[in-house]
Amino acid sequence: MPKILPIGTEDFAKLRERYYFVDKSGFIAEFLHNHNDVTLITRPRRFGKTLLLSMMQHFLDVRDAETNRQLFEGLKVANDAQAMAEQGKRPVVFLTMKNMEWDTWEGMQKKISWEFMRLYSPFKYLLQDEMNTGMRAAFESILANTPTLETLSNAFQMLCLLLEAHHGQRVVLLIDEYDAPIQCAWSHGYYQDAIGFFRTLYSSALKTNASLDFAILTGVLRIAKESIFSGLNNLDVSSVISGGYADACGYTQAEIRQMAHDFGREDKLAELAAWYDGYQFQGTDIYNPWSVNNYFKQGCKPRKYWVKTSGNSILQVMLRHLDARRTRQLNALMAGKTISTQLEDSFIYADIEQNRANLYALLLSTGYLKCVDNSETGDEDSYVVSIPNGEIRRLYRDEILKYLSTSSDRTVLDDMLTAMQTGDIEDFQDCLQTILRNWVSYHDAAQPESFYHGLMLGLTVWLEKCYRIASNKESGYGRFDLAFFPKQDNLPGIIMEFKAVKTEDELPTAVDAACQQIQQKAYLTDLQAAGTRPIWCYGIAFCKKYVQIQMCP
Repeated sequence: MPKILPIGTEDFAKLRERYYFVDKSGFIAEFLHNHNDVTLITRPRRFGKTLLLSMMQHFLDVRDAETNRQLFEGLKVANDAQAMAEQGKRPVVFLTMKNMEWDTWEGMQKKISWEFMRLYSPFKYLLQDEMNTGMRAAFESILANTPTLETLSNAFQMLCLLLEAHHGQRVVLLIDEYDAPIQCAWSHGYYQDAIGFFRTLYSSALKTNASLDFAILTGVLRIAKESIFSGLNNLDVSSVISGGYADACGYTQAEIRQMAHDFGREDKLAELAAWYDGYQFQGTDIYNPWSVNNYFKQGCKPRKYWVKTSGNSILQVMLRHLDARRTRQLNALMAGKTISTQLEDSFIYADIEQNRANLYALLLSTGYLKCVDNSETGDEDSYVVSIPNGEIRRLYRDEILKYLSTSSDRTVLDDMLTAMQTGDIEDFQDCLQTILRNWVSYHDAAQPESFYHGLMLGLTVWLEKCYRIASNKESGYGRFDLAFFPKQDNLPGIIMEFKAVKTEDELPTAVDAACQQIQQKAYLTDLQAAGTRPIWCYGIAFCKKYVQIQMCP
């Protein structure tokens, strides 16, 4: 076996002829024994998805079947007679979408046309068969790089139909990085133009394609059915959390031990584990293959080899919309802690900015987090996550926390106002504490209660569009400090009572006194009379640049 490690080699035949190969052919047998009509495999970038599909293509393709059979001699799949009976028996269509990127929809259409021209070129022999005039014209337009968008949207289905007619066997369709052009379209602002095309392309290829035997798609994210796989009921998903084929991508512990033995570097196993181990794909321990290959290639020097391989514009957008709680959680992860979180099964692009629950699923899917388990949460949709290894901890620091440091101050006021309206006492206090620490002078803060009253009135004036804000108004048996009367039925009412003290030790007593005053003076009277529900009552105590907030019962 050659001892040259491949870096970026994604063609299975070339890899087998020239390079060291970690045998992943067991996936072929496992898949053929128990597969659905359409299988989607989602894994982080640079984990071997393209190579996996290239291996499948060389195994199944009817073209060059005898030559390809030799590539599998001595591999795991060669020991499975049932799987080997399928070798070289099907026409295969394999297209990678990873290069379909452009900053405009017009440019993307040209790129799609070019890639389908390349896809069709090896199948020119089909033009020798009988086909109707319209199909022949469409085929020739794709070869000439002059197709209409409608022709391109049915290009997979048409090619499968012609291949089945020629070979007398239904077709295997392999689509690599299916979500890459959709993410590009979203990032560059032409998502609505592109999504209709790709929905039709995938629907015609996977749902209404009578010439399809089965299909395998790979990608980083699972896009929701409603966005792209509408009506597709035969989709089987293998993710980092569930769905089988756990060790199809990435290196297992046993494979790493064998590599270390083959390269005479068993002494580096501990270092390898510390830097590149730690991923948990469906409970299976997995190493990052791109980083491991580079590690051995570079003389076993531990570095951030995965850097800039997983850039994701979606992640940047979500980081710009973080609330205070998730900012705290991201910092806690860097400190080596775990967090429990809900994980969405799929992504809807229209909801990315609004649905903050997508953040951790995105970090998990793109390789920045590992899923420990969900046994502690008692909820099948809630998981414990953490940073997987030393390499990602360094990348996380450079790519996540560095970005947070430039974006958090811009959003802290918005986060505070959101927390205040949702009754999130912890975020409310954290955000207000950040404002006091960063923007209020120590000399300003050494003032009586009236200073803090004015500060809070100024900070909350941004809510005037949806609230009538009242300061020092009579209600019940006294005058509240601040009250917020909602202008919309779906908003809560808010009451605030402030106290200022000279020492931090007095904060707990002062905040209790503020809450008692709200109750004893019946400050809720006017809000209750207006039928407002719920009503959040906050006792807030200040001491110089420190604050303590308590929700009143």
